Order: sequence, then structure tokens, then C-alpha cells
Amino acid sequence: MSNWLLEVEDLKTYFPIQKGLFGGKIDYIKAVDGVSFRLKQGETLGIVGESGCGKSTTGRSILRLINPTGGSVKFAGTEITTMPQNELRKLRGRMQIVFQDPYASLNPRMSVSAILSEALSVRNDHTNSDDRKEQVNHLLHLVGLNPNQADRFPHEFSGGQRQRVGIARALAVQPDLIIADEPVSALDVSIQAQILNLLQDLQEKLGLTFIFISHDLGVVKHFSDRIAVMYLGGVVEIAGKQQLFSKSYHPYSQALMSAVPNLNPLKRRERIVLRGDVPNPANPPQGCTFHLRCVYCMDICKSVRPLSAEVEPGHVVACHLYA
Repeated sequence: MSNWLLEVEDLKTYFPIQKGLFGGKIDYIKAVDGVSFRLKQGETLGIVGESGCGKSTTGRSILRLINPTGGSVKFAGTEITTMPQNELRKLRGRMQIVFQDPYASLNPRMSVSAILSEALSVRNDHTNSDDRKEQVNHLLHLVGLNPNQADRFPHEFSGGQRQRVGIARALAVQPDLIIADEPVSALDVSIQAQILNLLQDLQEKLGLTFIFISHDLGVVKHFSDRIAVMYLGGVVEIAGKQQLFSKSYHPYSQALMSAVPNLNPLKRRERIVLRGDVPNPANPPQGCTFHLRCVYCMDICKSVRPLSAEVEPGHVVACHLYA
């Protein structure tokens, strides 16, 4: 039996696009292109990177909300990329997602009680109305909402309260893994801290495992145990958060770290400004996808894609400088 709750190996998700006036030639947007990592029970892995790097697509591909093009995803030792839909539906209760937009992720025509009851029915469809009401009240209390608000509709709540409802809906099926896809980016800064603290409290109480997706390095550092840095569909560096923030190896990670504000004048880093723009994922460069913007670019970078190498225990980098 594997010690890992989640094992992702060479995950690929390509979206077909048609070229030409009559759509004769088909090309692909390589949204996720060879992502690999593993995750233990109770651990939090943060995934960071620029917009469009494939963070959210990676999360949805793991859950098969989007069917991956290739690679392997094992949950508790079971391969799920080839699993039939009826079996996947049974397993989905152990894997849930909290979406970025609390305004769009809840059905506006359903009360909070109905939203949570629907989720609870996935786990157990044989409870009576009194038991179901008690379970709804317990979920609302768990996420810091008043059970007396159960009959209200989503538009009657603030953004932070709606996100708490989204979290309660994910908890209704008693999951082992929750993918939090930018769960605080649409909220005010003061509310962000409350939601992050809530997620940490729930993790301690329920033993949850998280994949936390964000473009905000400060938020990811606060919430994660390990951090994976993504660029143009691939993971370029993965390490414990203290390892990554104290010494990042990949040139892209170094540029990201240099942009993190630091109030201590003795620890401020020189800002690294990347040249050029992120390449088109429909036509990624050969070799290392970062070589067009890298100040350390060598000839090998232009033709050979770097393999991931462990530069120190638990710290993996995909860069020819450390091959």
C-alpha cells in the first residue's frame, strides 16, 4: 500500500484548436504538460505561477472535471484517469473542490439548506428530514455561519460568507482531499485571512489534505507545507516552503521570490525583472519552456527539455544548471 494519498505522474491536458479558415488543421493548447508530484495525508501542497500557467487545469484534471490527455493520477493507490464514470462517481466523495468565485459557484435558485442537503444526499440518501437538518446545521456551525441562516439564498450573503458555504458543501461528503482553487482571490484582504484561518482549523480538526492553488506567494507561504512552482504547463521547482523561500534554484522561481515584499531591510532581495512575455501554450518553445526569458540560457536549453533533479533532500528542480 502506498504511503502517498495522491500520486500525479507526467499529467498532460491538451485542448484541441482548429487552424485555418475551414478548420482543416488541428493543433493543441498544452495547458498541462508533464506535471508530477506526490502528496501525503494531512499535507498541504501549494501550486503557484502566473495566470495561464495551468494551475487550475491541473487541479480540475486531477479530479477529472476535465479529462486529462495523458499521464497517471493515483488516489489512495487507485488509478483514476481510466476509471469508469460510475466508479469515479463513488470515489468523488473523497475528493472535493472549492472554487475561486463564491458568486458563481452556488446555485442562486437554491437556499443554503438545499445546497448542503443536495451534497449530503451524495453521501447518504436515506436520512430523514430531521437528521438532514441537523447535519446542515452542523456544517454551517463548522464553517462559522449561524444555522438560523440556512433558509437564506446565496445573494443574501457576503462574499466571505458565500465562500464559507462553498467550503461547507465540500465538507458535506467527508472528503480526504480538497483542491482549493484560488479560494480567497475574489475576497477583500481582511476576509482572506479569516478564510485561510478557517481552512487551517478545519485541516487540524478533520485531518484534511489540501492542494492550494494561488498566484499570491504570500498566501501560499502562510497556508502550505510544500510549494510547486508552475510555468507554461509544467512544474519547474518543488520544495518545502522554508526551502523555497530561503533558497530557490530555478531562475523563474528566483524572479517570483524577488517580487515578494519584505519589510526587513536586511533581507530584501534585488528585484529580478523577466524579459519578454510568456510564450503561447499553443506553440511552446522547444527545449526548456523558460529559455526565451532566462538570463542563464545555454545552447542545450534551446533544444532539450530539462529533467527534474533533486538538488537537496526534498527540493526538486527542472533546470539544466543543476542536471
